[in-house]
Amino acid sequence: MSNIRHHLTDDLLMAYSAGTLPEAFSLVIATHVSMCDECRIMLDSFDAVGGAVLEDCDMAVLSDDSFAATMALIAEQDGVVDSPRLTPKGAVLPEPLRDYVQGGLDSVKWRHVGGGVRQAVLQRSKSGSVRLLRIPAGAKMPDHGHRGMEMTLVLKGAFSDECDRFARGDVEIADEDLHHTPIAEEGEECICLAATDAPLRFNAFIPRIAQPFLRI
Repeated sequence: MSNIRHHLTDDLLMAYSAGTLPEAFSLVIATHVSMCDECRIMLDSFDAVGGAVLEDCDMAVLSDDSFAATMALIAEQDGVVDSPRLTPKGAVLPEPLRDYVQGGLDSVKWRHVGGGVRQAVLQRSKSGSVRLLRIPAGAKMPDHGHRGMEMTLVLKGAFSDECDRFARGDVEIADEDLHHTPIAEEGEECICLAATDAPLRFNAFIPRIAQPFLRI
């Protein structure tokens, strides 16, 4: 039985099913769904509803260049996130994240960002960015707010903030109303996958200065 306590919202699952989310958030959702039976069942139901709606739509007459135009639109997209698959037993990085980084933790190009914390920016565009964070046990992240949405999925260990405790498989969805100070739990490093659609809002001077260089 899954120990996941913090799940995705129906709105996010429906948007993922419809293919309307940025690549950064799609990667987090696909990874969470590969770990979470509850959200996978909900996603399957939204996919089924979408399929039924398409079946009821009237037939449309396509122009001769429709296929070429469709392929051109696909080529303009940020990228494609594979459909969620079950997580291999014992893997820290679930599918499809393993496919995205082309391997496990050893395949990730980590960069030190201070305080023992390492990060790896996986994808960045105007619509959002997604990164892996590797936080030492007991380490405190800088207190910050948000200019948009931040979605954080725990892959290993756990962290706590002013809202709750988040362990492997849990996802925290933060918006402009949340100001928090995440702290990694003692005893084990915390590895997270985090997506944002706007820069974070730091209070302390040093994080604000370093923010453009760290791309957060």
